Amino acid sequence: MTLCIQQRECLFGEIESEEMVRSEAGAMVETWWRELHRKFPACSVDAFVVMPNHVHGVIVIHDLAGAGSHADPRHESAYTDASLPRIVQWFKTMTTNAYIHGVDERGWPPFAGRLWQRNYYEQIVRDDVDLNRIREYIVNNPLSWKDDPDNPAVDG
Repeated sequence: MTLCIQQRECLFGEIESEEMVRSEAGAMVETWWRELHRKFPACSVDAFVVMPNHVHGVIVIHDLAGAGSHADPRHESAYTDASLPRIVQWFKTMTTNAYIHGVDERGWPPFAGRLWQRNYYEQIVRDDVDLNRIREYIVNNPLSWKDDPDNPAVDG
């Protein structure tokens, strides 16, 4: 999946020598990404990259049906709904709240309206070939920033 910041503002860092250098805000976003499996035991995370104004990541949603004792009973009723829309909503909420805190407490650049664009891009991974292609795209995304349509410096 891909999530973009509203109006392509570069709030999460910058690309230097074809490598992503995360700001504190970019590091915060990655921290919340790594928390997804705690909130949603039915999911795990795979390849991920924070870009200056968007993120790419692979979320694996597992079937907890019949998981029995493997499911954490403290989370069973509230968090077994690991649908992608619910996961993305939670991720956007947590990162937006943390970003607002960073604006107030750490002097991060403010944003107007919403932090994230309203929707997101998703792609279903069908097989290992597809997964490896997507992983490669994610890992190499900083290398192609100069031509990325999400780069505000690129005329699109």
